[in-house]
Amino acid sequence: MSRASSIRSAAQATFSAHRQLPIRWRLAGGSALLTLIILCGFAGAVGALTTARIHEDFRAQVTRAADKLKNQVQWSSVGLNPDTGERELDGFSPGLDSFAESNGAVIRIVTTDGRAWRTTHRDANLGAPVPGARDYNGYRIETRLLPYGVDPGQYPYLDQSQHFFIQYARPLSEVNKTIGVLRLFLLGGVLGGAGLALLAGLMLARRAMAPISSLIETARKIERTRDPALAIPQPEADDEVAELARTLEDMLHALDRSRSETEAALAQQRDFVADASHELRTPLTSVLANLELLADGLDGDQHDAASSALRSSQRMRRLVADLLLLARADAKRKVPHAPVDLGKVLIEAAGELSPIAHGHELSIDASRGIVDGARDELHQLVVNLMENAIRHTPDGTHIRAAVDCVEGVVRLNVEDDGPGIPAAMRERIFERFFRGAGDRGGSSGLGLAIVQSVTESHGGAVTLHSPTKNGKSRPRGTRFEVTFPASTAQSKPREKTGARYARSAS
Repeated sequence: MSRASSIRSAAQATFSAHRQLPIRWRLAGGSALLTLIILCGFAGAVGALTTARIHEDFRAQVTRAADKLKNQVQWSSVGLNPDTGERELDGFSPGLDSFAESNGAVIRIVTTDGRAWRTTHRDANLGAPVPGARDYNGYRIETRLLPYGVDPGQYPYLDQSQHFFIQYARPLSEVNKTIGVLRLFLLGGVLGGAGLALLAGLMLARRAMAPISSLIETARKIERTRDPALAIPQPEADDEVAELARTLEDMLHALDRSRSETEAALAQQRDFVADASHELRTPLTSVLANLELLADGLDGDQHDAASSALRSSQRMRRLVADLLLLARADAKRKVPHAPVDLGKVLIEAAGELSPIAHGHELSIDASRGIVDGARDELHQLVVNLMENAIRHTPDGTHIRAAVDCVEGVVRLNVEDDGPGIPAAMRERIFERFFRGAGDRGGSSGLGLAIVQSVTESHGGAVTLHSPTKNGKSRPRGTRFEVTFPASTAQSKPREKTGARYARSAS
C-alpha cells in the first residue's frame, strides 16, 4: 500500500470515528479545536516576540554592566612580582567578586595574549579577548579595552604592545531558563484555554440541546404510553428546533387521526364478524338438523354423501363458534358470568371427546373448582386443550387432565406424553391460525388462541410447561396449566371425581 493510500485510509477512519461521536461532543470538540488553533498562533507570536525581547534585554543588561565596570576600574601601579617575575596590578578597584555577585557574572582582566591578570572567584573559559560582544562557551561576553592608567615612561619595562582587557560575562542559561518558563506558561495557557473551551462548549451544547432532549423525552413517553395526544414542548426561540417540534406535533396529530380511523374501521369489522358469526349459527343449526334427518333416512351412497355433508357442516359450526368467540372478545363483548364448577366441565368435555380419542387413553381427575365465568366458553377452553393433545400425539398416548383448587386458585392441567412441542414453536403456539407440523386432524389453528382469549377474559393465565417425573423434566410430552381465581362460591367441602375414558386403535 502506498503512503498516499495509508494517509487516505487513516483520514477516512478518523472522519468515521468523528461522525460516531455525539453531537454535543462534536460541537464542543470543534470549539475546543478552533480555540486551540487560535491560542497556538497567539502563543507562537507572543512567544517569539517575548523571547526576542528577553534576549534583547539580557544583552542590554550585560552591555550596561560591562560599560559600568569599565568606568569604575582603577589601579595605582603596574609592577613585577619578585617571586614570579610577572606583572601585577596594584591598588585595583572595584572588587570584581562584589561587582559580579548580584548577577552571578564572570569577570576577567586579561592581556592581549589572553593571560588572566585578575578574575572573580567564579571563573570560566571566555576565550581570547575580542573587543565587543559575542556568545562563547555558554556565556554572553562583553569585552572592553582598559587604559594603563599610569605613565608608561615611569615604567619602561612595560611592554607597550600589551593591553589590558576586561571581560564581563553572564551565563546564557539564565535567559534560557527564563525563556523555558515562559514557554511552559504559554503551553499551559494554550492547553488550559483549550480545556476551558471544551468545558464551555459542552455546557453550551448541553444547553442548546436541552430542547431536543425534551423532545426526545416526550417521544419516549409517547412510545411507552402510546398516547399521541401528549403535547410536544415548544421552545421559546423560533428556530430550527421549534420547527422540528411543530413538525413532530403535526405528525403525531396525523398519526392520532389515522389511528382513530383505523380503530373505528377495526371496531366495525369486529362488530360485523361477531354479528355475522352469530347470525350464521341459526341457519347452520337448521342445516345440521335437516342433514341428520336426511342421513338417517337414506341408504348406500346417498347415506354416505349425506353423512359427509353432515360432518362438514358440523366442522363449519365449530369454526363459526370459534370465530364468534374470538370476535366477541375482540369487540369487548362480555358474556354474563356465573359460578361454574370447572371439574364438572372437565368431565363433560372428556365425555364429548371420548368417541374421537382414536386409541388415546384419557385420564380425568376432577375436583370441585368453582370459578366465575361463562360455562360455554369454559367448556370450549377445556375441549380445545384436550382435542389439541389428541390431534398432536400418536395413538396409544396417555392424556391426563385434572382440576384442583389450592389457596384460592383453581387450576386446570392437561398433560400428554407425546413428542412435545419444539422450542422454536413455543412462542407462536397461541397465535391465531398457527398450526404445528404434527397436526393430524386438519384443525383451523384457532384452538389455543381461543384458550388464551377465554383465560384472559376470565382473569386467568395459561402457561406451557415441560412435564416432570420424580422432580426431573421428561424429554417428551407437553403440559398446559390454566389458572383462574376461585369464586366466592367455593365454600363446600372439596369433592373429587376420577374417570377414565379409553379408545383402542381399530
